Amino acid sequence: MSDLHLSADALNKDDPFVVRRAKLDPLRAESVEPYVNGFSVTSTAAEVKRSYAGLEAGSETADEVTVAGRLVAKRDQGKIVFLVLRDGAEELQLFCRLNVLGEKGFLAVKELDLGDWVGATGIVLRSRRGEISVQASEVTLLSKSLRPLPEKYHGLSDTEKRYRQRYADLIANPEVRKVFETRFKIISAVRRFMGGRGYLEVETPMLQPIPGGAAARPFVTHHNALGMPLYLRIAPELYLKRLLVGGFERVFEINRSFRNEGMSPRHNPEFTMIEAYQAFGNMETMRELVESLITTVATEVLGTLEITYQGQAVSLAGPWRKATMAELVSEAAGGSLDVHTDREHLGRLCEEHGVTVEPAWGSGKLLNELYEKLVEPALVQPTFVTHYPAEVSPLSRRNDDDPDLTDRFELVITGREFANAFSELVDPVDQRSRFEEQAAAKDAGDEEAMWVDEDYLRAQEYGMPPAGGMGLGVDRLVMLFTDSASIRDVLLFPHMRQEASS
Repeated sequence: MSDLHLSADALNKDDPFVVRRAKLDPLRAESVEPYVNGFSVTSTAAEVKRSYAGLEAGSETADEVTVAGRLVAKRDQGKIVFLVLRDGAEELQLFCRLNVLGEKGFLAVKELDLGDWVGATGIVLRSRRGEISVQASEVTLLSKSLRPLPEKYHGLSDTEKRYRQRYADLIANPEVRKVFETRFKIISAVRRFMGGRGYLEVETPMLQPIPGGAAARPFVTHHNALGMPLYLRIAPELYLKRLLVGGFERVFEINRSFRNEGMSPRHNPEFTMIEAYQAFGNMETMRELVESLITTVATEVLGTLEITYQGQAVSLAGPWRKATMAELVSEAAGGSLDVHTDREHLGRLCEEHGVTVEPAWGSGKLLNELYEKLVEPALVQPTFVTHYPAEVSPLSRRNDDDPDLTDRFELVITGREFANAFSELVDPVDQRSRFEEQAAAKDAGDEEAMWVDEDYLRAQEYGMPPAGGMGLGVDRLVMLFTDSASIRDVLLFPHMRQEASS
């Protein structure tokens, strides 16, 4: 039941929600507000435990503190009630005695329910069993919980309910909180690292007239005042590179991007990544940046470069392996293959390995498909896969020695792409040609192909410095560092199918 306005015939004393809801009016009748307007706290549970860590068992102080938290455990022993409050990640025991609180105050304590937010004032002591506690002289109901805590507050196990009701998950599973604390430590460490390298953190539009910077299907909306369609960004890349044209030499953005695609343990339609661009850099500049960033953040947040992900040992200690896509596909397929291999031969290999081939695909696209099928899932240790075909890299600079390749890499760990980077394409004539190839693919039915972005081309025509750029998936990095199997485990509020009405 979810409606707070209960009719008389709806009253069911076996329904905990109804029982708790029925307590509100009697409280207010006694001038007790069940949802107070603020509360002054002097100490957290962690501070109390830390400050009195040396207190001997069975002794008490004259020091008075005021604490507050959610009631997560309650033990009634007649004239003494033990309460456990949780604030943040710490818990603190309260001694509630009849002879200290008085009859009315003690009765109010007995009426408290698990899940209620409670404040208490009292002296600090250590119980005979060694538990740092507060002997309450006053207990205040701060916010009444109408729903019982999930499964005794430490056993919520239904996966869909955990994702859909993250608030209940955080209450029930303290280890989930640690995952998200790690997530935000990672993001803070990334910011410190990038700032230390001289990168300026910037903000670019999330609503864009032309979505660009990646091959993906966008979300579409409409701006009424301007009378025009707009798109949630699929990447901030083209706006960040406009800033290089404008004279900013090192920029980065920790951004939320959106792709209207399928969902999986690795994909959510809304996700977080860091993109960075450096004037006068190149693919090798970005390779050093990515490796240094990840190893520095891992050392700071985890304290180690040796981790385990889903039972697989992963060493982040460098230097990391570097290999071309052609080398890796040749190893896996058992022959010498590259972007110049006969298209028909590559097509036959694709079909032999269960890869569907489209007529418009060239040798570069087929080589990439073989790589994704045969190679990428098997790369467990950090590996930089370099020199992608130009056919699948519309924003990357062509390789000086072979224009059918680009100076691009992807970082793969545990069979997943973590970063994509390249020497940037700064030639506006070449960029226009590649945009037009993408537009032709879009006209032929490829919903993920890019548009021709005339404003970006105009920016390049003013002159864009040689540059390196990279994008790194923050969600996947958090998954790796927290040993989380699904991206939903590291998103506070992952997208879900619409909840069925009851």
